[in-house]
Parts: sequence; structure tokens; C-alpha cells
Amino acid sequence: MGDKIRVVITGAAGKMGREMVRGLLASPRIEVVGAVDVVKTGTDIGTLSGCTPAGVSITSDLAATLEVTRPQVLVDFTVAEAALHNARVAVEHGVRPVIGTTGISREDLEELHILCEEKGLGAVVAPNFALGAVLMMHFAQLAVRYFPQAEIIEMHHEEKRDAPSGTALKTAELMAEAQGQEGVTGRRFPERLKGVRGGTYKGFHVHSLRLPGAVAHQEVIFGGCGQLLTIRHDTISREAFLPGLLLAIEKVLHLRGVVFGLEKLLDL
Repeated sequence: MGDKIRVVITGAAGKMGREMVRGLLASPRIEVVGAVDVVKTGTDIGTLSGCTPAGVSITSDLAATLEVTRPQVLVDFTVAEAALHNARVAVEHGVRPVIGTTGISREDLEELHILCEEKGLGAVVAPNFALGAVLMMHFAQLAVRYFPQAEIIEMHHEEKRDAPSGTALKTAELMAEAQGQEGVTGRRFPERLKGVRGGTYKGFHVHSLRLPGAVAHQEVIFGGCGQLLTIRHDTISREAFLPGLLLAIEKVLHLRGVVFGLEKLLDL
């Protein structure tokens, strides 16, 4: 099976971080050697994630942690601003970033790509690590060529910081690329409530819902003559992101530069 992949995770104390820590600790291919967060410092990540003690405590200093633990991969589930800083620090230490944070700009991705190229390292940035969500985006990209109009509805928990989601924006981007032009928004009507038709990305209306009880959900509804087609994906729990994360950790070791989107690591 070979040596285990040495991983440090940032954002380890967050909801997503704890779930991913639990999965990474259980993986026979991964050795979690460090964890970083601004809260819960000194806490064992196994105990914090509801597992047996792992012998790895959360620290607040990423650079020092990387120097001591010498990982191969940095897994980041923080926020966009922190993720970009963490990725820069990782690459400077010869560590490959795998980022599950949304909201990173194209300019910042390009900067990270150049830095990775200079260091001969790879990085993966994915708006969504759920394999079902990646397939949903792929199917939407296929369907958009056969329907004149489509709209995207995404729903997340009430604490999600950005709207629309990175997955929704990525879906609209893929659909626009497949169509070869901006989508058709349909007839314009007076809005009795401002913003009631949602935002528009390259001609596609995007609607965001934020509700307690939700995790991550998206549907793309296509309208045509006498028919509707709905492609939907529901994330029931954060466990759904683990298989995609493990895939990215394995693949990033053999990449150079930034790969944006988990679909680029799949045989689609």
C-alpha cells in the first residue's frame, strides 16, 4: 500500500473541519500529523471530533506546525481570505494545498497557480468535494445544450458566509461554457419585491436560500417546450465530502499548478 500521506488540516475546529478530521483519522492511507485553528488550541483533534485521542493537538501557528510536522499536503477548510494565506505559507514550505473553501477570486487563484508552478507543486481548489454534486454539475453542463432556459436554486445552512455558493457559480460557469454564450433570462417583468428573481450570472438566474436544518443542496431546472427537467443533489451530512477529499489528497501529489474543480480529477 505504500507510506501514508502526511496531512495537516487548517480549520480543524470548525464543523466541516471536525467531520473531515474524523474521516481522515479513519483512513488507512492518511496520517494526520498536525492541526491548526484560531480556537480550541491545545485540544486533541480526536477528542474534539468525537473519536479516541489522536495525539495531535490544535495549534494556532501554521508555519511552525509545517516546520515541525513536515507534511506533504495541507487540507484547508477555513474562509477565503485565510485559505489563500494558508496556501501561500504551505507552498513556501513545499506542501501541496487542498482547499475546500469557496469565495477565492480568479486573480488569487492565478497568483497561487504561478507560485505552485515556481515551486513545482500542485494544488486542488474545489467548491464542492461531494462526488454527487460534481456529477450534478456535469449533467447540467450536458443538458443546457438542449434547453433554451435554466435557473439554479441552491440552499445551505443559515451560517454559510457567502451567497450564492461556489458550487452554484461553478455550475453557471460550466453551463455558459457549454452553451457557448450567455444564457437566456426570459422576459423581463417588474419586480414587486427587489431581487425576487435572484442574481444573474452570465444570463442564468441563481437563487440562494439559507435555512437551519439544511446542509448543502442544489437543483438546476431546465425549461423547454412542454417540459421541465430538474437535476438535483442533496448533501444529507458532511460525510459526503470525504470521498472527494481523499481523492484530491491522493491526486494532488502528482499535479503541478492549481486545479480548480474536482471534476478535473474524474474521468468524465
